[in-house]
Amino acid sequence: MSTDAPKADYKSSLNLPRTDFPMKADLAKNEPGRLSRWQSSGLYGRILEARKHATPFILHDGPPFANGDIHIGHVINKTLKDVVMRYKSMAGFRTPYVPGWDCHGLPIEHKIQEEIGPKWREMSQLDIRKKCFDYATGFINTQSEQFQRIGILGNWADPYMTLAPSYEASTLEVFARFVEQGLVYKQLKPVQWSMDNQTALADAELEYKDVVDTTVFVEFPSANPGEVKGKFKLRVNAKVNYLIWTTTPWTLPANLAITAGPDVEYAFVKFVRGGDTFIDVVAMDLVEKVFAKSSGAISDREVLATCKGRDMLGLEYIHPFMNKTGKLLTADYVTTTDGTGLVHTAPGHGEEDYDTGNKNGLEVYCPVLANGVFDSTVPSWISGLNIWKANPVIVEKLNELGVLFASEQYTHSYPHDWRSGKPTIYRATEQWFISVDKPYTTAGDHSEGKSIRERALIAVKDDIKFVPEWGRARLTGMLQSRPDWCVSRQRAWGLPIPVFYNEHGDALITPASIRAVAKTFAAQGSNAWFSMTPAELLGDFDPGASFPKDKLRKEKDIFDVWFESGSSWFSVVEARHNELGHVPVDLYLEGSDQHRGWFQLSMLPAIGVTGKPPYKQILTHGFAVKPDGTKWSKKEQNTNPDYPNAMKMMNEFGADLLRFWVCSMDYEGDMPASKSTAKDFGDKYRKVRNTIRYLLSNIDDFNPKTDSVVVPENSLDYWMLNQLGTMYREAIDAYDNYKFHVVFRLLHDFCAVQISSVHGNAMKDRLYCERPDSPLRRRAQMVMYECAVVLIQLLAPMCVFTADEAWEYLKHKPAEADSVHLTTFKKHQGKEHVKLPATLEGSFALLMKLRDSALLQLDAMKKEVGLNKALDAEIVYRVKSEGAKLALAAFSVDLEDVVGAGFHSIVVDPGASEPTVQVVDRRSDYAACARSWKRRPDVGADPAYPDLCKRDAEAVKAAS
Repeated sequence: MSTDAPKADYKSSLNLPRTDFPMKADLAKNEPGRLSRWQSSGLYGRILEARKHATPFILHDGPPFANGDIHIGHVINKTLKDVVMRYKSMAGFRTPYVPGWDCHGLPIEHKIQEEIGPKWREMSQLDIRKKCFDYATGFINTQSEQFQRIGILGNWADPYMTLAPSYEASTLEVFARFVEQGLVYKQLKPVQWSMDNQTALADAELEYKDVVDTTVFVEFPSANPGEVKGKFKLRVNAKVNYLIWTTTPWTLPANLAITAGPDVEYAFVKFVRGGDTFIDVVAMDLVEKVFAKSSGAISDREVLATCKGRDMLGLEYIHPFMNKTGKLLTADYVTTTDGTGLVHTAPGHGEEDYDTGNKNGLEVYCPVLANGVFDSTVPSWISGLNIWKANPVIVEKLNELGVLFASEQYTHSYPHDWRSGKPTIYRATEQWFISVDKPYTTAGDHSEGKSIRERALIAVKDDIKFVPEWGRARLTGMLQSRPDWCVSRQRAWGLPIPVFYNEHGDALITPASIRAVAKTFAAQGSNAWFSMTPAELLGDFDPGASFPKDKLRKEKDIFDVWFESGSSWFSVVEARHNELGHVPVDLYLEGSDQHRGWFQLSMLPAIGVTGKPPYKQILTHGFAVKPDGTKWSKKEQNTNPDYPNAMKMMNEFGADLLRFWVCSMDYEGDMPASKSTAKDFGDKYRKVRNTIRYLLSNIDDFNPKTDSVVVPENSLDYWMLNQLGTMYREAIDAYDNYKFHVVFRLLHDFCAVQISSVHGNAMKDRLYCERPDSPLRRRAQMVMYECAVVLIQLLAPMCVFTADEAWEYLKHKPAEADSVHLTTFKKHQGKEHVKLPATLEGSFALLMKLRDSALLQLDAMKKEVGLNKALDAEIVYRVKSEGAKLALAAFSVDLEDVVGAGFHSIVVDPGASEPTVQVVDRRSDYAACARSWKRRPDVGADPAYPDLCKRDAEAVKAAS
């Protein structure tokens, strides 16, 4: 039989795909125009208006610093927030979103200081603040444009800024309420100190790096060796020393005590070194380890006696070089994990040291100035030296004095100022603190007598949901270990602490005085503190005879910026309660470093003022890291050619590509990113876009209101509806649980497998070749319409521009909305959301199994006999009974279209144990239809169209 293709041209009679939705996205070029249309049409306001009576869902935005262009970390954070809010809106919630900026603080001041150079010290505080203000507000405008360019929807016309007078006044109200609770105090106390920036630092402003330091084992001579020998029956003529260990030799001048563990067993170890006999006291468990480190030759070592730490309480020693004596104290924190078991204690340079000194009436002695230089109270040979330069000098002096038992290089994790990158120190200064351990009571309180720490720990345990769950343990650990909150900073650019001092140095700090200043700030802004007199700042407030207004001086310190941003639950949410409601809000969403930052430092003010947390849920995400897993630094932007510059990638590839990439990653871990991130992700985006385009092109002439038909249960269309329903339910569930990478995978895989590989491929023949209004074609279009609607809506929170564009090209929309972002997800009632009966599950499973077998045979035949088209083959199904044949025959034409074959037949073979399939090459047996190219035995059945199969002949007749 001839296999020559007929010469007639039937192309005009085919139902060819048609859509104006472009294959090429051209995102970088087209997104700005769509964004402009959203802005001019007031899309954000229209969405809120459409949901004005709906249940609110409030995500409170954590404020980024207003410095520099946005980076890839911003893209991750803001995209995740926007996906949450857009999904919640489409799920039927009212979702106002107020973005904000952290405008004060050292990062901005430090940048201005770098720009100005040495003239910095000649400028007034007001001039410095003016420069900082201009810098911050300039970048607020820049970042606002850049965030909107990503597609972030929100109240950009009225964001919150921590430098706004109304915000500053509200922050002072939070402080006033802390004062009302009696939780604010000023004290000389060691805090983390930046010598480079000469200010106290919060825990959240620290980063830890491994450093190599010189660690020393130092012998502190006993001040009363005779008493010690008598008490512990040490009948040896020897010098008695208490052996301490420290990784910070520069703190030795500030030593005021040696602390032992009360229940630790200590050994009096006699030994000979350099011809002299010594008795050194060291923890019994550490004797072998410590003496193995001795820098001098040791002989005749012997443990003469042992005692508990409490037995040495009150014994005195002589400081090796400070011309003073100290006492042995005890504390439970002393262990034998490392060191010697005797802790060198300097109350001016450590938290535990300070607590021990405070309990025992020791002075808080700190001989280190703000710039890290020793003052004049230390010996002349180190006075005036920077502590780091003094370190080797002190070690050498210890050696010279004969008290350096041992020294070695020691690698350990040490805190650094995350802005300057330089090591910090613990340094005692007078600072303002908020107590986290003092019991207090708030209005309507059900936790009377509990502290902020206790209340916060209860809230973390019982009241807050964490995504991921491990965040609960992390925040718990941060709260358990944190000290009182040091809220003062020694800088110019920030919110002044509203405290006044009289001539005697007494502090005026009352709720009323703070609120008086807050009233002034609300009208004038915080610059008023630097330009107005105390009397003008206090206005009508009368502080009383003890604080005459004309003789008051103003506090010089400003607030920790974390106190400002941590008060945003009050200064933004409560202040805008008509827009945002009241705390607790539904969600805080930030990077995982914020457990010790904004999450914790928002919790403390909210708990302190209201007794309850500011949020119901915390979601944390990881960071953008290099492909090797190391963290990206913004400093690498100008030095590393592979740096993932967010704006460059967005301007080259488009925001939707970056957004889709963010959603594809499991944000619970860190996310590898590079310069090629967007480019490499293009294929995944194109798969989804082109699938939507394929669907739109095949439903151009379909109206769901007039063209829908009944879908038989035994059909690929019914199978597809159920596949769609399953995917839809799983995607909604993933969205509800913030598993955006699962939604991405479901959408991408559905496009690649169910649509492109199975259903879409199987429907091509009937879509193109059936009569336009044939039930077979219409039901395929109906399914594709459903797929298009669901895909576009599910994609909308992620690829905001693409989904909105596709929605415009969708004819006969299910909702009369000009933007997909105005629509809501529907609880569909059709078959696509009904679980398949077990019988149908088995039928579809069998069909797919037979399909897989046929496709494998087709692949083999391409290699073996050169069969290029499945349309040249017949699919022969073999079953064991007539009943099985009837069941399989119910799938009708699907049996050939499922693999794209030209024809199918079903053969009853009683010997068949189970249904099988065989692919038969029919190039020599059947002619190819000139219109559909299917090889079939009915080609030529209609004499009027000898080159067409029966179906195509009827279609051409109908079109004539």
